Amino acid sequence: MQKRIFLTASAVAILALSSASVMAQANTFKIGLILPMTGQQASTGRQIEAAARLYMAQNGDTVAGKKIELILKDDTSIPDVTKRLAQELVVNDKVNVLAGFGITPSALATAPIATQSKTPEVVMAAATSSITQASPYIVRTSFTLPQAAVALADWAPKNGIKKVVTLVSDYGPGIDAEKYFRERLTFNGGQVTEALRVPLRNPDFAPFLQKVRDLKPDALFVFVPSGAGAAVMKQFLERGMDKAGIKLIGTGDVTDDDQLNDMGDGALGVVTSHHYSAAHPSALNKKFVDAFSKANKGLRPNFMAVGGYDGMRVIYEALRATKGNGGGDALLAAMKGQIFESPRGPMFIDAQTRDVVQNIYLRKVERKDGQLYNVEFDVIKDVKDPGKNK
Repeated sequence: MQKRIFLTASAVAILALSSASVMAQANTFKIGLILPMTGQQASTGRQIEAAARLYMAQNGDTVAGKKIELILKDDTSIPDVTKRLAQELVVNDKVNVLAGFGITPSALATAPIATQSKTPEVVMAAATSSITQASPYIVRTSFTLPQAAVALADWAPKNGIKKVVTLVSDYGPGIDAEKYFRERLTFNGGQVTEALRVPLRNPDFAPFLQKVRDLKPDALFVFVPSGAGAAVMKQFLERGMDKAGIKLIGTGDVTDDDQLNDMGDGALGVVTSHHYSAAHPSALNKKFVDAFSKANKGLRPNFMAVGGYDGMRVIYEALRATKGNGGGDALLAAMKGQIFESPRGPMFIDAQTRDVVQNIYLRKVERKDGQLYNVEFDVIKDVKDPGKNK
């Protein structure tokens, strides 16, 4: 009799534990954040993680009765690793959303998993135009290279830059940047005299820059992934290309806010086009920069940070809109069409393309309060991805 009572009590205890576990699972909303925390793109991972944690600190870790759990995984920017981690997060951790994705190949590697499992994939960094077409479950809060490249190709010919050599990292976003810059520059009466592509892994810019110096264009247009801009700037200056009258222009990755102060006075006057600068003069951005800096030992947020911060906002608001009950399809529907003020300025998620529509700013590197900043001097409002117009 005692044995039976003991067994029954044990069974009740096990049931209570398992139902408590099910309840805990039901009351938890899991975000699988896959980022390059080590390797060449480590600055991207560091910035996005810091921004995601700042958003949670400012907005609480409970939404619509669900406790938000952030599960961080380091994919070292190797797509096969990204895919395996995404699979594990969906199958084992049962995440509600996949997020992050430092480079395009990583975002694309995850697309089939997002589609099969009906899990929204929030791309906070990767910037090739075609990414959102790889899965109906992808939503992007970063930017696209065509958005930034076209703005600069409109500005250049009006400012005495007619002959340009392009230098890009040889993968999706670099090829996008090269293509859309060249098309628009040619349309505006300019000319790309040479198009150079540098390997993504272990890049050595020196031989390419020497070739550019010999070609003597009006300007060198550069796209490199976040974190590689400082190396380009250093070698550009070492070769005396600025003194040879060659201007350096590019998308904002080149004068990355995360590295800009370390580039020195040689960066002064460099013009870039991008969707975010830490110097963006809105009250919301000033608060964001101050809070980010305080939370991260003086680190300045860059364009990757704002992609992560806004990505968390899109996830939180979708969860709130579905009252905590929605599966992947309901969350996705609630992400589409969101319109809000970001530290970067006004933006929205296009309901048809699931891609970001935002202002693109022309900026020049200037010294301000003893530090180097990308200071905005012009804006093109509500820019859709030109890659989606074709």
